[in-house]
Amino acid sequence: MTPMNIAAPWMWAAFIVFVIAMLVLDLFVFGGRKAHRVSVREALAWVIAWTSLALVFAAMLWWYLNDMFSAEVAQRKTLEFLTGYLIEQSLSIDNLFVFVMIFGYFAVPPELQRRVLLYGVLGAIVMRAVMIFAGVWLVSQFAWLLYVFGAFLVITGIKLLIFAEQQPGLERNPLLRWLRRHLRITDGFHGEKFFVFQNGLRCATPMFLVLVLIEASDLMFAVDSIPAIFAVTTDSFIVFTSNIFAIMGLRALYFLLADMADRFPLLKYGLAIVLVFIGVKMLVMPWFHMPIQWSLSLVGGIILTSVLLSLILTRDKTRSVGQE
Repeated sequence: MTPMNIAAPWMWAAFIVFVIAMLVLDLFVFGGRKAHRVSVREALAWVIAWTSLALVFAAMLWWYLNDMFSAEVAQRKTLEFLTGYLIEQSLSIDNLFVFVMIFGYFAVPPELQRRVLLYGVLGAIVMRAVMIFAGVWLVSQFAWLLYVFGAFLVITGIKLLIFAEQQPGLERNPLLRWLRRHLRITDGFHGEKFFVFQNGLRCATPMFLVLVLIEASDLMFAVDSIPAIFAVTTDSFIVFTSNIFAIMGLRALYFLLADMADRFPLLKYGLAIVLVFIGVKMLVMPWFHMPIQWSLSLVGGIILTSVLLSLILTRDKTRSVGQE
């Protein structure tokens, strides 16, 4: 796969300014600095907003490339962005289940969750930027790494299929155990603060442990999701923008789906199948090149099917709970 990097320097600058502006608006205009419980209506509004922004970006990308290059290039790059965005958004859903587990384990009050997730997003942007540019450079220098990534995704997908029902225990998490051994930790939360002084000593609060675990979980999921998008494109601008749009919308998606996590028991299987599919696609590239439209349709179809089957499977259970 020969990468075609279509972004001019001004496109990179404009997108980075856009991301910074949205984060500033979140912090200083839309209440990001004020602890409050995010309602379903607010979360839904942000999910719609971020999805709409991603679609508007895709339309602007098509319009620019159609004018600067050709309709064929515009269509291909726009589909690459949409497919990458769908893959990253889909795989990030699994991360939401981990967020639910972390917040539940530490009993984080709902009104304190928004701020720590915002810091999680900031950390995720930095980590993914480093991993994306490193990955693009490595693939450009060593094309055979694409097949290593493909094999890795197949193995990861199969492991996820086998252990989908297994619930990870945070008590056995080595990172959490190390933090507890090496930090002075307060017994309870102190609002949104990560550190406080007690008896003249600087102590970490449980909120700091939550932040570290959220950042670590995103790092682990990035190891799966970033290689997956290389099956679609190695254009660094497409990889970066699709990842950032998915990450920026992740927090709102969490607040929308957090109370419904148990309604999607088959979603993990769908995500596992997506990983296996993408891995196989990368492995067979020398012999069969799948059109990007097929990839977009198949990934969307797998996720939609797993969601619909989950809702059907849990429908009777939800009804019985409601009748009680």
